[in-house]
Parts: sequence; structure tokens; C-alpha cells
Amino acid sequence: MAQTEQTTATSAPDLQTIRAAHERIRPQIHHTPVFTSESLDTMTGAHLFFKCENLQKTGSFKFRGATNAVFSLTDEEAKRGVVTVSSGNHGAALSLAARRRGIPAWIVMPGAAPRAKRQAVEAYGGRVTECEYDMASRDATCKTLQEKTGAILIHPYNNPRVIAGQGTAALELIEDVPDLDIVISPVSGGGLLSGTAISSKSLRPQIRVIGAEPKNADDAYRSLAAGQIEPAAKTQTIADGLRAVLCPLTFSILRQHVDEIALVTEEEILATMRLLWERLKLIVEPSGAVSAGIALHNKITARGKRIGIILSGGNLDLDQIPFVRAAK
Repeated sequence: MAQTEQTTATSAPDLQTIRAAHERIRPQIHHTPVFTSESLDTMTGAHLFFKCENLQKTGSFKFRGATNAVFSLTDEEAKRGVVTVSSGNHGAALSLAARRRGIPAWIVMPGAAPRAKRQAVEAYGGRVTECEYDMASRDATCKTLQEKTGAILIHPYNNPRVIAGQGTAALELIEDVPDLDIVISPVSGGGLLSGTAISSKSLRPQIRVIGAEPKNADDAYRSLAAGQIEPAAKTQTIADGLRAVLCPLTFSILRQHVDEIALVTEEEILATMRLLWERLKLIVEPSGAVSAGIALHNKITARGKRIGIILSGGNLDLDQIPFVRAAK
């Protein structure tokens, strides 16, 4: 039987674990900047602080968690290589982290994943195996590949070391801007939001932690409302990186630490991407724009608040810019 996960504790990381992760990955990552915009502040009546993980290595926050997981492996585990399932950003991040550790990375990707994201995985040395878009096909393909190679699974979010690595983005944000009232993070499988919530509530207990989700992919919203993990929505969303479903680990963290999940429409995601380009001069992918959309489209009470917003990624096919296509 192939090993299904690297050897780690199954409990949620704490602030000490996240700080240790930050020390471990610090030589490998960018301490990403925090951008502000007077015009966007005027528009919302709030003070907005954008944590630019779109400027992280590999173009997304995923490099934090992947690097922490890979560099936490023992030498015996590492020599087996690593494998994962990813629509793109985690695959690219794991590929680069593995290359820096000097080990192979096998990445299972949906055949319909954005071309730019597959090219990035391959450019970082990842070995791509295609699957169908549904979760059953992804999991079955990954299991088969893992049994064939003997590689260690580095799950995109069901892994405490990945969550600890993702939590370093909020750790940096709150250390750079210590008096935030609210922090907003996208939610898909829940790794980034889990790490964000643990860091944020540990450093500033009174802060409100808000998850951002597309209305067309609202399973986290429904899950927290129902008190149980709900299945993925059947509708489609342009935010292709936010289609995963919570796992028991991330669900329990979100129930404990997250104050609210707020939703944005597809039209609002496109409008937010354009605003970020126009006002901040930043290219942000749809999944990364969802968190900003919550504040920019009045989905929460923002006026007078100091709000940290994690722009989670910027990997966009520039030949297929969605808000340009939508305007034609």
C-alpha cells in the first residue's frame, strides 16, 4: 500500500507552529508587499490593505504551504518524491518546492485546467498527469500514480504543515499592519482561510475573520450554515481555484475561528479584477479577486474599518483576460 500522506500530526497548527513554518520557509519565499489605494478607500469608506500574494513566487500563496511541507519531510520521505492533485497553483508551488529540495514532483491536473497554469507546473519541473475535472477522477488518478511511484502525498489543504505555511501570509500582514479590524481571505478547500484565521485570531483576538467565496461555488458558506460539510455546487465559476470542498480538518478550524463567509457574483469578480488592475496596477486571477470583491461590493459592513485583504494569486492567461472578453 502506498503511503497516503506525509507523517504529520492530524491536529490543527497553532501560532507557534506557524511561526516555526515562517522561519523554515523564510529563505525560500517573498515577504510580499501590502498595497493601499486612496481611491478604493474613498469608494468603500474603509481603509484597505492588500496583501499581494499574487507577487509571491510561483504567483500565489500556495508556495508557502508547499515549501513548508516539502522542507519538513525527512530525508527518507523526501527521496520518494511528492505527488498531489491541483488545478494549477498548488501544483506549480509543489513543483518548485520539490525542485529546490532536489526531488521529483508528480502533479495530477484536470485536462481542462487553464493552459497558463499547466505551463507553469511544467516550467517548474512538475510531471503532469491529466484527469477529469470531477473530484472522483482526481482522487482515483492520484491514488494510481502514488501507488506506481511511491511518492508522498502533499494534499493542497488537508495537511497541517500546508495550513501552517499558508498561515504565514496573515502572520506577515498583521505584523506589518497590526491594527486591522477585519481580515478577508478566499476559501476553497480551506487551507489558506484556516491558516489566516489561526494567525489572525492568535495575534489579534478581536479581529473579524471573513472567508470570501463565489456565489456559484458556495459550499463553504453552506457548510458553516448547516454545521456539516456540504457538497460542491453544481454551477460553474470563473474562479477555477475555488472549486474544492472543505475537509474535516479545515471545516473544524473554520467553525472555531471564522466569523462569516461572504459571497460575490461572477460579475462582481470580473469587476473587481478590473478595478485592481486600474487602481493598483495589479494582475489578480479570479480566485484571488474574490476576497477584494467582498469589500469593494459592499458585502460586509466596511465603512470606517481597517481591512486586510489577501490577494491570493495572479496566475492569469493574458491571452484570455476574462473582463476584457466580457466587455466585448
